[in-house]
Amino acid sequence: MDIEKILKTARTIAVVGCSRDPAKDAHCIPAYLQGHGYRIIPVNPGAMVILGERCYPSLKDIPGAIDIVDIFRPGSEVMGIVREAVALQPKPKAIWTQLGIRDDAAKQLAEAHGIAFVQDRCIMAEHQKLVR
Repeated sequence: MDIEKILKTARTIAVVGCSRDPAKDAHCIPAYLQGHGYRIIPVNPGAMVILGERCYPSLKDIPGAIDIVDIFRPGSEVMGIVREAVALQPKPKAIWTQLGIRDDAAKQLAEAHGIAFVQDRCIMAEHQKLVR
């Protein structure tokens, strides 16, 4: 898995669990990414708009291609999200779980479908390493 390549080639990031609350990581990290040129697609069934972008209730409802699925949900929900992601056409290039979120079985499923899987790492911190 080449984190630098993932981040340099991605343009569209679906953020599962994106928050309306500016105090939460699930809001400020997508805002940071948006400020660095990524198109953010919030996935939150309880919101209509976050960060000026239309929200979708699930990955399957998003029209068009997704480069990265960034997960801000508990580890117990990761497998269900990965199952939804591997069914997408076209498939995302990568699935990313934030710090503290791990699911090794979900990682195996994603990789079996040719999707890179980064887990337990902050996408913002990794991006900041590239722009220093």
